[in-house]
Amino acid sequence: MKKAVVDYLAYVVVRILICIAQAIRIETGKTLADGVAWLFCDVLRVREQVVDENLRHAFPEWSETQRGRVKRHMWRHLFLLVLEVAHAPRKIHETNWRRYVRLKDSDRLVRLLLDDRPTLIVTAHFGNFEVAGYVLALLGFPTYTVARTLDNPYLDRFLNRFRGQTGQYIIPKNGGYDQILEVLGRGGAMTLLADQYAGRKGCWVEFFNRPASAYKAIALLALDNDARVAITSARRLDRPLHLELATSAVADPRQVQDDLGTIQELTQWYTSRLEEFIRQTPEQYWWLHRRWKDPRKNRGKKAA
Repeated sequence: MKKAVVDYLAYVVVRILICIAQAIRIETGKTLADGVAWLFCDVLRVREQVVDENLRHAFPEWSETQRGRVKRHMWRHLFLLVLEVAHAPRKIHETNWRRYVRLKDSDRLVRLLLDDRPTLIVTAHFGNFEVAGYVLALLGFPTYTVARTLDNPYLDRFLNRFRGQTGQYIIPKNGGYDQILEVLGRGGAMTLLADQYAGRKGCWVEFFNRPASAYKAIALLALDNDARVAITSARRLDRPLHLELATSAVADPRQVQDDLGTIQELTQWYTSRLEEFIRQTPEQYWWLHRRWKDPRKNRGKKAA
């Protein structure tokens, strides 16, 4: 009972903040985001150690000033992302989406989505991936997205209502495997965030020159279900709510070379493609994740 009350109060607070975000002009919100980013980065120093360590390993050639600038811009990006999610349903529609969204190499993805074969759309916690899914469904290409169920059920329903407004369907990360197979079996499209830590038993690949554990499921689903893998991104341009949706690479199990025929090789391939677009705009990536945990080292020490 206590948890339900706390969850509901948290939900009410979030809804109030979302209402405030929707009430202000998005240009005003951009100015406020600069101030909140300064507060979280320079005053409260939220997750400073994790973010700084990740940037040191990813960009060892950077100075402390460069890292500090990217850290602050990352927090600014996160608050702009929330602002854009709040404004998107009221501003982006079927008739005016071209004012907000620029498509890059979109013909590659469109051909895949119009085909009868299944497609895995792979992206990362980069840019505004939430609005990207909203826009893709708005354009007539509804997808199924695998997402972790939030601990707060009220917030989980609220977020999923946004995701489903234009036809994006959510499959729970835990317990949704049969539903995923059903979607792929009828030639549907799945969207997956592929930059999350997968634990000690994951597929270990190189990500920013460090071992990182990635989920084996993406490569396994592609190889077992004859599904194409499309690497996509949703980079914010010079103004809030103005995005570039890009398809940077595609792998087809029917046409893969010898170096993409296994789970390890395909997982490393898409991980490297994600790294490429993150390097181009690093301030729009979520560096606050503990992406590079490696418990194998501790296991080796205990064995010794």
